[in-house]
Amino acid sequence: MNRKISPRAYEKLCLASYLSLFIIVISGGLVRLTGSGLGCSDWPQCNSERFIDVSSVHGAIEQINRLFTGVVAALVIAAVLGSLFLAERKRKLTQLSLGLVAGVLAQIILGAIVVLTGLNPFANMGHFLLSMVLIANAIVLYRHSCIDKNPVLDCSPREKQYLFGVGILFMFAVISGTVVTATGPHAGDENAVRFGFAISSVARIHSISVLLSLLALSLVLIKVKRRSKTREFLEQRLAIFLGVGLLQALVGYVQYFNGIPVVLVATHLFGAALIWSLAVDTIIVSGSGLSLPKNLTSSR
Repeated sequence: MNRKISPRAYEKLCLASYLSLFIIVISGGLVRLTGSGLGCSDWPQCNSERFIDVSSVHGAIEQINRLFTGVVAALVIAAVLGSLFLAERKRKLTQLSLGLVAGVLAQIILGAIVVLTGLNPFANMGHFLLSMVLIANAIVLYRHSCIDKNPVLDCSPREKQYLFGVGILFMFAVISGTVVTATGPHAGDENAVRFGFAISSVARIHSISVLLSLLALSLVLIKVKRRSKTREFLEQRLAIFLGVGLLQALVGYVQYFNGIPVVLVATHLFGAALIWSLAVDTIIVSGSGLSLPKNLTSSR
């Protein structure tokens, strides 16, 4: 019996793992935005009476988010097993997929801490930031699993240093965003503890860090593009990145000046996960020497 899986099938599995991690960031955000953070007051059961309790709207929302964690766990475990049954096994794929498993297990523990500490803001921040790390891990895994590649994007050592610095800027932008959330009104429950910072101050710091990150990455990509053989890919990526970034900034400002409505906050959260994904993927592709699929490479 042939138990090997094709590289193409494994590539799709890695993409599914990334998408599940992206979705659970959004579903976790909806738990907070709907005030359902303590819809289940216990862990791992929903409450002291029932393991699963959907008798209330808040409880149902929290339960759906928890149950989807099982889907994520199944996919990342499948990614590990898939790396072991590839026709041509690669240690790097196994290591990266094991990183996802470790991260999901850590998320489960952090999720318990969030609930048992009554939505402590530091625990909530850690929960979201670990999700961003997992998304980055999943993107790297997906890129390494891609097949039919040609060498592209030969960055100089100095350009790679620039890209590393941009990555640090984006990390700061994400962290400052969690501080804004932990200071604002959408903590997951009306009685949850919040930071005592002035929302205007932390929002200003966050917006400046995002704009600096967008500008820095754009400048580096323009510099790399000038001598790259894959100018078309870089031009497309730069256009998408700038478009999403500017829309994200617009949503951020509109939500701030309109009292932080839930719909706009949810949109901003989606944009944050998307622009983080784009930034990580762009930095990895441009600075790590990875290859791109043939249909993404072209010369002018």
